[in-house]
Amino acid sequence: MSYMKRFFGHFKTILKHKWIVLCLSIRAGIPFRGLMHDFSKFSPVEFFEGVRYYQGNRSPITKCREVTGYSKAGVHHYHMNKHHANYWYDVDSPVKMPIFPKKYIFEMICDDLAAGITYNGKHWKPSTQLEYFLNKKDRILLHDKIKEMLIATFTEVSEKGLKQTITKKNLNRLYEQYIGNEELSYSL
Repeated sequence: MSYMKRFFGHFKTILKHKWIVLCLSIRAGIPFRGLMHDFSKFSPVEFFEGVRYYQGNRSPITKCREVTGYSKAGVHHYHMNKHHANYWYDVDSPVKMPIFPKKYIFEMICDDLAAGITYNGKHWKPSTQLEYFLNKKDRILLHDKIKEMLIATFTEVSEKGLKQTITKKNLNRLYEQYIGNEELSYSL
């Protein structure tokens, strides 16, 4: 694939992803988070690595890691965006993983769903994100209560669909059920 095709393909993928996140974030009651979502993808370190490893059907960060063993764009992205658990993790801290603010958990949910929709295209189905998350949940650093909420949310999406599940009222209900008043708490 030519450089120009990868350049515009990557640019179009970012815009599509951001649009879907915005639409889901509005439904989730966090429109500002949806509007501000992932602007770091336009920074040189993220954008040009994304162009180099662009494939169109999955994250270029994943491809870059396969080829080089690490991704500068991934490290930059996770540390610039609070909706990623890696932003909150400190390897030298005595605590394992915090429960970060609700608005970022909601944005994480919208981001994960939008990534699945963007990369799977017409092959996306309501169970896609649940299947994907269950396959990776043991490899990601994330507070157990957040993992439980994500599983419950993606299970509801698979059973009831996006429109019924991704609402401010429903996400608040799930948050209260799985996390409650433990925001910004740490587990040892």
